[in-house]
Amino acid sequence: MTPASERGPEHSIDAFHRGDFWLVQPRNSGHRAGMDALILAAAVPTSFSGRLADFGAGAGAAGLAVGSRCADARIVLVEQSQEMARYAQLTISHSGNEHLAERISIVEADVTLAGKARTAAGLADNSFDFVIMNPPFNAAIDRSTPDPLRKQAHVKNDGLFENWLRSAAAVTRPRGGLAVISRPESLAEILAALDGRFGSAQIMPIHPRPDRPAIRIVLRARLGARGALTLHPPLYLHDSTGNRLCARAEAVSNGKTSLFGD
Repeated sequence: MTPASERGPEHSIDAFHRGDFWLVQPRNSGHRAGMDALILAAAVPTSFSGRLADFGAGAGAAGLAVGSRCADARIVLVEQSQEMARYAQLTISHSGNEHLAERISIVEADVTLAGKARTAAGLADNSFDFVIMNPPFNAAIDRSTPDPLRKQAHVKNDGLFENWLRSAAAVTRPRGGLAVISRPESLAEILAALDGRFGSAQIMPIHPRPDRPAIRIVLRARLGARGALTLHPPLYLHDSTGNRLCARAEAVSNGKTSLFGD
């Protein structure tokens, strides 16, 4: 049963992974989680059992999706917005997430902080085994929203990938993992920010249908690795007709399989 404190016209309480976890999120402001968060979470290997940071976590969808599928993972939701961090706390406290709650925590911090300021905010160097991120990737010239909380979640600033990946490299342990989801046009900027930090990159394009261009890319890499870049076969969300998810996309979105097959 949903606690009374979580009910209200400004909230929705939504089931993910077929009810294995629940998200408390704003109805009409801020960022509402969807397929991007679930695909990003699926980039983490199913066997992962370390400490993971979800940069820009919002209400916690991607982080909880990792915790739902990876039974021994410990998740830190890192969120700059005080309001979205409050939703993340409501999410953790939801009765449907009781089985996950002891493995989930929140750090309210700007992931672009550097050096001692980042450490003081709760993001110590070499303290995570994996970092995932779904950063704002819309350009300022794209169609924007009057809602400031949603704009903060969706519109990227200059140097965003450099700043976020610099912090990811600092807080990740050697050979630790990274996963990013973004638009295909961000790929060059992401690869430039990875240089000298993360290597052995794996890229998977995400297409709405087999006959349509990719709308997202997921990139996975390891800190300090030197292997060549690998381009994987794409994930198609739907077949050529109809709006139902393809079987593989359905399994990914419901936490039944990992994106890269591990």
